[in-house]
Formats: sequence, structure tokens, C-alpha cells
Amino acid sequence: MTPDAAHLKTLEQRLLWLSHWMIHHANHIRPKVDQIKIGGHQASSASMVSIMTALYFHTLRPEDRVAVKPHASPVFHAIQYLMGNLDRARMENFRGFGGVQSYPSRTKDVDDVDFSTGSVGLGVAITSFASIVQDYVAAKSWGGDLPLGRMVALVGDAELDEGNVYEALQEGWKNDLRNCWWIIDYNRQSLDGIVREGLFGRIEKIFDAFGWDVVRVKYGALQRAAFAEPGGAALRDWIDACPNQQYAALTYQGGAVWRKRLMEDLGDQGDVSALIDRRDDAALAALMENLGGNCVETMAEAFDAIEHDRPTCFLAYTIKGWGTPIASHKDNHGGLMNPTQFAAWQTHMGVPQGQEWERFAAVPDPAALQGFLSRVPFFARGRRRFHDDRIAVPRIAIDTDREISTQAAFGKILDDLSKGDSVLASRIVTTSPDVTGTTNLGPWVNRRKLFARQPQADAFIEHRIPSTAKWEFAPTGQHIELGIAEMNLFLLLGAAGLSHSLFGKRLFPIGTVYDPFVHRGLDALNYACYQDARFIIVGTPSGATLAPEGGAHQSIGTPLTGMSQDGLAAFEPAFADELAVIMEWAFDYLQRDGDGDPDERTWLRDETGGSVYLRLTTNPLEQPGKRQDGAFRQGAIDGAYWLRKPGPNCDVVIAYQGAVAPEAIAAAGIIGEHRRDVGVLAVTSADRLNAGWTAAQRARARGNRAARSHIETLLGDLPRDCLLVTAIDGHPATLAWLGSVAGHRTVSHGVEHFGQTGTIGDLYHYYGLDRQTLARSVLALSAGPRGTEHG
Repeated sequence: MTPDAAHLKTLEQRLLWLSHWMIHHANHIRPKVDQIKIGGHQASSASMVSIMTALYFHTLRPEDRVAVKPHASPVFHAIQYLMGNLDRARMENFRGFGGVQSYPSRTKDVDDVDFSTGSVGLGVAITSFASIVQDYVAAKSWGGDLPLGRMVALVGDAELDEGNVYEALQEGWKNDLRNCWWIIDYNRQSLDGIVREGLFGRIEKIFDAFGWDVVRVKYGALQRAAFAEPGGAALRDWIDACPNQQYAALTYQGGAVWRKRLMEDLGDQGDVSALIDRRDDAALAALMENLGGNCVETMAEAFDAIEHDRPTCFLAYTIKGWGTPIASHKDNHGGLMNPTQFAAWQTHMGVPQGQEWERFAAVPDPAALQGFLSRVPFFARGRRRFHDDRIAVPRIAIDTDREISTQAAFGKILDDLSKGDSVLASRIVTTSPDVTGTTNLGPWVNRRKLFARQPQADAFIEHRIPSTAKWEFAPTGQHIELGIAEMNLFLLLGAAGLSHSLFGKRLFPIGTVYDPFVHRGLDALNYACYQDARFIIVGTPSGATLAPEGGAHQSIGTPLTGMSQDGLAAFEPAFADELAVIMEWAFDYLQRDGDGDPDERTWLRDETGGSVYLRLTTNPLEQPGKRQDGAFRQGAIDGAYWLRKPGPNCDVVIAYQGAVAPEAIAAAGIIGEHRRDVGVLAVTSADRLNAGWTAAQRARARGNRAARSHIETLLGDLPRDCLLVTAIDGHPATLAWLGSVAGHRTVSHGVEHFGQTGTIGDLYHYYGLDRQTLARSVLALSAGPRGTEHG
């Protein structure tokens, strides 16, 4: 064994110990506050130890990026601890407040996490989209001399039950994926049982069909050496034929049971019997458990053998719980070694009492190991987080003299940007799951082209066939076309939204999708926001306003999603000038990376920045004319402004959000014939209004009596008996809470049930969103109990 190979073996054993000790410490030694198991995944960590040792300490280079299998989080943190990148206090507080996280997190952990993981399957797929983004940046004139790294996913075999993985495989094939490795921890166990026999033969065919190289890493160095002995071929055949469940059960029972079973099946063959007899029970158990994925030497060799940039899947056979007393037990996924087992295992590992947290405990030559660590390429440049300078945002305006929908206005704004030469325009990358044209991205794409690493001509242009879409692919293109898979949309937005950190070049990703299908990609949207990726998602067309398409296409709950999703500022403008103001603000907001102190004008933490969600419609509305006043512009950003300011004796305020604006305005006119004073509140973001209001309440609870949010300022001077009427083409709860701000009686109109086909007028009447129904709800409630009602 070479000195470096010996160091890798030592590191493998240190990682095995430290990852298991931190879990044991959290569950059995650290004082418990709650009467629940703290948890951790000792067995799932053990199966990954050899793979991660070879990968991090032998194969990776600084430009490579890794998504770690969620349940191998303790191994990742142990690696960072060995390298001196993580302090002992956080290790001791594993799964505690302020300690290392249960699953690797870019935003919650202090060590060098490339991609957050946790929701299984998503960390796998994002690596393929990160590779596409890397190619996108490298192809641009402003991309610089970007070193191309490998995007690596460490994959639990049960993660391949997730459908989004296969959607990503298909998209990778369409986009000529390269520089992507998926390393599958094939321990053949899932949370509740054993992986079905023969499954991976079929999965290999899927990878092959999508252009991946598949590398089986089945046998470790001990097994390969045994196979070369007389009788070794028979042993290999027996291993290949042994069912997963039998192999797991024999592994758990140990060397003596292995001997009995092998002698029963193979013992009448002289060479095989001699092979078995030459090993005592411990050596025989070590041989049978020496699968390729549990052999650091074998994994290093497998990685070294790849000298191309084709996507590669390593199928690494492993033992779940390898090297521990709970190896291969079918209950070991959430199970832990009990104190008695752990004490015996500690003796076996040679770690003295009191030295459990020592980085180099039981290491015979700590100085030599430290010298090796100082030469490991992956860690040579320190922390691998990049940044990019903030990019100036040009003034965004739009002609509002004609009727126009917010969706059309969005397309016009992008088209205007595409005609210019601003740095901002050059960094915009758009994407859409096969709805590019119908979400008004067409003009942008026609001017800025579609991205591909190799040019591809548009056959319709070549044959001079008229078409509004000029689909020319080129390395300079700025649109990435996706198939119909919303999970892929949000994974690509997440990867592109991290470009400034991963590759040092800022992008402004903009994705469009039919608003009802935002929820089809909700897990990936949440995942992108959890990583603090920066992007704009445009949900359009939205709501019952998409009348002829029927209930399946009429989104109801997406405004509530916009309010509840952390890291995402949600807007629903009614008019084009509102949208222009919001988009100008959004391009700057995407770049902010300040502290979390709230702005005491609104009590919003705007300096932290984040992503933006725009809920838009296809219904053309008459525009209010040119508005340049500061109150309008600031109000559109803060979440609301007075379209019709109430007087001191106001009876009724109609607060609307989005495309129902004309109905709300007309209803105010009808009501005004009977009531003294009617105000109209244009809400552009219930999300930001609500966030500011709740933040101001918390500030007052902490003693800041002067804390006052934007919505409190807007509603603060209304008479106590003023009636609030809210209207939105979405769930009424989006605005129903406005009555709680100052204690006003509230009637809320919106959409609570699946719709049907019809005209906009039909559906507005059906849902009670038409002007007559809005007005009647006021006139019929001139007296009655206070509270909130749904119209």
C-alpha cells in the first residue's frame, strides 16, 4: 500500500468514527430537552464513508461541486472538522440550535456546502442543471476563463424512486449534458426495507439510454484478490447470485454464519473450501463485506479511470452500516447503536476514552497525516464561495396609453431590454417548460436566441416558412428551452440563481410557467429558495381570469403560496406601470446580500434580498395613464397604494389585488352613489404587506412601541366603523387578514372552488367578483355584527 493509500484508509476510519460519534453524542450523551429521539443516520453515513473519503481527499478539485446525500450529512461535517473548517462546538451541537444541520445547508451551515440537500432527489438533479449553467456561463464573452468543474451528486439508491430524477435525465440529454457525476450508494436498503431484486439492471439501461456512462463498482480490493485465488471464480459467482436480502442478513450475523452458509453452498469444492479455511471468522466477514463502495482504494481507482467529460453514473455497491454492529440490519435506517454496542465498537475502533472529539485520535503518525491533508487539492484554495459585483439596473418604463395585460406588458419590458446593450440585459437568462410563446417570451427569444453549446439553425428560417418564432440556437443564446416538467424549471432557476456564488458570474434568471402549475414544481421552488438562489418566476396566465381554459388551468392557491414561501417576494400587479416599477426593483433586489435588519419604514428585511414571484394575467385592462409620483412608485414596491384616497369620514374601502381592478374600481363608483366616502386600495403584494405587518407586531412586542408597518400607515386613519371589502382572483384568505390590521369589519371576495369554462364575465359573476356583486355586498351590510365575512 502506498503512503497516500494508507492515509486514505486512515481518514476513512476517522470519518467513520467521527460521523458516528457525533450522532451518538447527540442522542445519548448531550442532555435532552425534548423527549424525542434526536436522530441521525449512522448506517446511511457508514455506507458512504469510503466513497466520500476517496472523493474529497483524492479526486475532487476546487472547481468541482458536490451535492451530498442528505443522510450522509454527518460524514460531510466530519470531513470539514478534520480539515479544520468546522469547530468542535458546532459538531457537539449536531441537530441542535446553532449546530451543524441535519442535512447539508448552504445557508444554515458554516462549512463549505455547495448544494443544500434534504428533500431527496432534488440534490441529485440540481447537479445536472448546475452543469448546464456552467456551460452557459463559459460560452459567454463575459464568462472569462471559467475552469470547468464536475458537478457531483452523492445519491442514495432509494432516491432513484423520485420521479424528478428521471425528468432531469431527459433534460440533460436534450441539453448535451457533460461534466456531471452521480455516485450511487447502492446499499440495497431503503427506509423501510430492501431494494427490489434486479431493479438496478433496469436503471442502468435508463442511464445508458440517456447517454450516460455507467460504471459498476462492485468488488473491493480484498474480494478481487480472493477471486484471483484458486476457487475464487466460484466465490464470485456465488456473490453475484446471492439475493439482496440474503446478503444483508448474512452480513448482519457475521463471520461464523458466513462460514456456515458458504461451506454449505460451496464447501464440497476443494479450492473454495481452502479459500474459506485460510481466513478466520473476522477475516472472512471483512472479505464478504469488502464491496467496491466500501473500499477506499477501489473507489479512488474508479474515479481516476474517468478521463472524459461525458456524464457518468457510478454504481457503488455498499453495506448499509458498514463497519458497525448494525451493518445490514433491515431496521438500521433510523436505528442507532445503543450505549452497550457503542462502547464495544469504540474499543474496536481503538479510540481512547476522553479522546472522542480528537481529530487524530488513534492515528499512529498525526504529523504525516496533517501533511497529507495540507496537500489535498480540493481544499487547497480555502472556501470556494465566489461573488460578483452588483450590476446597474437601467430605468424600466412602459407606454401605458392602451389596454394591455400584465403578461403582455412583461413581454414588452423584456423585449425593450433585449434591444439595448446594458450589462443587465446580457446577464438575463430566460427559461420556460414548453410555454415560451404563450407566456410572452417570444420577442425576447427572437432577439436573444436560444442557448446551445453548438449552433443549430432554424429549419423554418432556412426554408423561408413564415413563423413568429425564430428558433435559432447558439452559444450566445440567452434562453434555455425546457420540456414540460415544472420541477426542472425550478431546479434550473435554482442552479442559475446560484451562479454568482458557484461560478463568480451573476445571472438574472427569469422563468415563466402557467400559474396553476407553479404547484407542480413546489418542492423544487422551496428547495431553490432554501438555498437562497436568486431568480424571478413569472406565473402566467393566472386565476379564473383564464376563463375559457377551465378549472384545471385556473389557479386558486398560488397567492397564498406567494405569501408563505420564505425567500420569495410575491407581487400581483394589475397595471403595466406597476409591473415596470416592480421589475426595476426586482433586478436590484436579486443582487442584495445585506444584513437582516428591517427597514423601519416598512419593517421588511429588504437588504437581505431574495427571489421574486410575479402573478400575471392575459386579460387586457384599460390603463390609468402616466403616473410618475413617488408615492405610487414606492407604494407599488411596498405592497399597496391609494388608487382613490379615502377622506376623513370614509364608509367603505375596496382593497383589490391583480386583474379584478376594473371590477373593484367600478364597484366603488356604484357604492359612491349611496355612501359618503369610498376609498380604493390597490394592493400589489399581499405578501409584503403581511410580512411587514407581522414584523412590526413582533417589534412592538419587544418594546418598540413606534414600530408601524406600511399597511398600518395606510389604514391607520380610517374610521373604526369603515367597512373593508377585499377582492382577488385567487383565494380570499390572501386579503381577508386586512381586517385585523386596525379592527375593521371585512367582507372578502375570491375564488375557493374549482371553476369551469366560460367568459371572464361569467366566471366573475359565478365567484362574486363582478362589480355588481361587490357593490351589493357593501349595500347589504350597512348594519350587522362586526367580523370578517367571505362573499
